[in-house]
Amino acid sequence: MDDNYTPPQDPLDVIHEDAELIVVNKPAGLLSVPGRGAHLADCLLSRVQAGFPGALLVHRLDRDTSGVMVFAQTPHAQRNLGRQFEERKTRKTYVARLWGKLEPKTGTVDLPLIVDWPNRPRQMVCHETGKPAVTDWRVLRYEGDTTRVRLFPRTGRSHQLRVHCQALGHPILGDPFYATGAAQAFPRLMLHSEELRLKHPESGRSMTFRAPAPF
Repeated sequence: MDDNYTPPQDPLDVIHEDAELIVVNKPAGLLSVPGRGAHLADCLLSRVQAGFPGALLVHRLDRDTSGVMVFAQTPHAQRNLGRQFEERKTRKTYVARLWGKLEPKTGTVDLPLIVDWPNRPRQMVCHETGKPAVTDWRVLRYEGDTTRVRLFPRTGRSHQLRVHCQALGHPILGDPFYATGAAQAFPRLMLHSEELRLKHPESGRSMTFRAPAPF
C-alpha cells in the first residue's frame, strides 16, 4: 500500500489562523505526518509548515480520514492543546457512511482496543489487555443499503471509529482494513472529522471549528 501513495494535491484549506493555532481541513489520502521512506515524506504537517514555518503537531488523523485538524503556532499552545486532547477536554464529531442499516438510531460502543501486531497497523478488540475505547453514535439518515451517522469518540484510540463500527456489524464504507466485499468498494474511506471544539490556548475561550463532509 505504501508504494501506491499518491496524495491529493489540493491547496491547503485553512479554516482558522491566529498567533497561537492553525486549523485546517485535511484531505483524504494525505498522511498527517511523514511516513518511513522518502516516498512518504509528503504530509499535512510539512504542507502546513511550508506556509507557517513554526507550526507544531498536536494530534493526527488517519491517512484516509479527512477533516478538521489543529496545529499549534507556539510551544505553549502545543502543550496546552496536547493536554486538552490527553485529558479528553476536546469534543470531536465525525460523519461516516456505514454498510447496512444501523439500528437503533443512537447508542454507545464500549470495547477496549489493542494493536493487532501480526497485522499492524490494524487494531482489534481485546477485553484482557486492550485500552478503554468508547464511541457514541447517532443515525442521521438511511441511504439505500447504507447509513449516515455522526460519531462522537469519548477516547482517542488508533482506528477507534473504524474498529467500533466493524464491531457493530456495519463497517465504514471504503475502509481498506475493516470492510470487505461491496462495503470496501468505494473510492475513499467515508469518514470525516466534521467538528472540533476546544479552548483557545491563550484566552481560554471555547471555540468550534467545522468542515462539511465532502461525501
